[in-house]
Amino acid sequence: MSVTTVRLQPELEENLGAMAEKLHRSKSWLINQALREFFERQTLEQNRWQETLQAMESVAQGKVVSDEAVNTWLQSWGSSNELPPPKAGQ
Repeated sequence: MSVTTVRLQPELEENLGAMAEKLHRSKSWLINQALREFFERQTLEQNRWQETLQAMESVAQGKVVSDEAVNTWLQSWGSSNELPPPKAGQ
């Protein structure tokens, strides 16, 4: 495992020490856990952003499902003639 030096603001250092004591964990463990969660969250946000950009491009290309098609599909739910989900262009 590598060692990295970090300068913390005094209140963060105090909170880190207090939380480490409370959880019976080391400061190093808490910092690693916080960074792991941060990176997971950032990856998720970046993936969502890419999906949003792709969706916006699809809309710009006219690849959308009309509100009428969605409403018809939703109204069929639970009936004996339930419809399959509508596709773009319908």
